[in-house]
Amino acid sequence: MIKALTIFSGNGNRDLSDAICRAVEVRPGQAEVTTFSDGELFVEIGENVRGVNCFVVQSTCSPTNTNLMELLIMIDALKRASAGSIVAVMPYFGYARQDRKVKPRTPISAKLVADLLTTAGADRVLTVDLHAGQIQGFFDIPVDHLYAMPVMIDHMRQHHLGKDTVIVSPDAGGVERARAYSKRLNSTLAIVDKRREKANVSEVMNIIGEVKGKDAIIVDDIIDTAGTLTQAARALTEAGARSVSACCSHGVLSGPAIERIEKSPLSELVITDTIPLRPEAKACPKIKQLSVARILGEAIKRIHHGDSISSLFI
Repeated sequence: MIKALTIFSGNGNRDLSDAICRAVEVRPGQAEVTTFSDGELFVEIGENVRGVNCFVVQSTCSPTNTNLMELLIMIDALKRASAGSIVAVMPYFGYARQDRKVKPRTPISAKLVADLLTTAGADRVLTVDLHAGQIQGFFDIPVDHLYAMPVMIDHMRQHHLGKDTVIVSPDAGGVERARAYSKRLNSTLAIVDKRREKANVSEVMNIIGEVKGKDAIIVDDIIDTAGTLTQAARALTEAGARSVSACCSHGVLSGPAIERIEKSPLSELVITDTIPLRPEAKACPKIKQLSVARILGEAIKRIHHGDSISSLFI
């Protein structure tokens, strides 16, 4: 007998959660999230979930700690309400960039978040484009790691792709991702070699590959302050690229990101809705947002019915 399916949402992803509910053809779960005057969070589940497969959609984006605690408390509430299973659907996994010790006496916060989710009562995690795939190994529960690539590639084929297109990695760490795009689009590949002096500050050095006279598309997973992205765009323009656009799974877009993007040579920045856009980002004419609701909805349906979702891992 197949159990009932309910999708709950934290405050971090209301619009995406509603879109997923429409894709799965279920109504949103009833849950009330309250913040007390001292800042404490309180969650009350407003329906019977005994034996129900529950999916909680919440990106741990800004305000990161509030959204994380909200997710943990909602999972705990569902566990204590005897939910059949609890899946944490995290389109954006916060703290993913703290996945290793880069200096002595520093934390591995991504591992801590994984432990917190398990302790809270999550039975499974569903996420999109982890900053490092190895983060899956931090969990003692199953992790389904999806990619925004199919959504991005469809957009590229409709609007950008031509015989003179070159896919660009903004740094050495993103070469594998850029190569995957390049292979599927049958285009050439280039790499921006940069040296990072300190956090959120980068210096572009040179371009590896031929970009002169070509339409360059920069591919990345996270755009935070947009320093790396905009410097890469300028370097590509100076190297003779005919046009420069970019696509990114997670548009954090903090600090001076929007101002930098508006002043940059970028013709377009395509991001997904794993993170809600701030009003100033919505107002930026260069930013276009695509939805991953269909992919997440399909994964949720397959998890619920016990079907394979391996075909979505591309």
